[in-house]
Amino acid sequence: MSIFPSEVINISDLIQSTVTTTTELPLAKEYAWDFNNNDFLLYSGKNVIVTGKEAVKIWVWKALYTAKNRYKAYTGKYGNESESLINQTLSRGALQSEIERYLIEALLINPYIRGVKNIKVEIDGSRTDVSFTTITIYGEVSTHV
Repeated sequence: MSIFPSEVINISDLIQSTVTTTTELPLAKEYAWDFNNNDFLLYSGKNVIVTGKEAVKIWVWKALYTAKNRYKAYTGKYGNESESLINQTLSRGALQSEIERYLIEALLINPYIRGVKNIKVEIDGSRTDVSFTTITIYGEVSTHV
């Protein structure tokens, strides 16, 4: 008896039949956020859950306002490192480049986010304003931080 099969098997068919690839993500969910008051949005004293594009928008905002590796509640990948730029003696161009890099690194860990575009970094003394568009699986979200 041979250890080899008697019929011809196409290796690519065998690989396809044994590997299952699932790219479908569950619907994104987050607790609603009141951006003006920097707190959860409540309805009758209870948290409101939002889904889809609005959930990703909240995730983006929270990731950009959370320092990376500071809180044990989050993984080491969550958050951003922009605080490390405070009091650095970088040129304006280098500072803009680092802010863009930190922004992209913080957001692209989210599987619902496909990309970031139209990044604008405005530096005025010690104040920095950043606006950008996040490309999500639900559509585009414009953000200003």
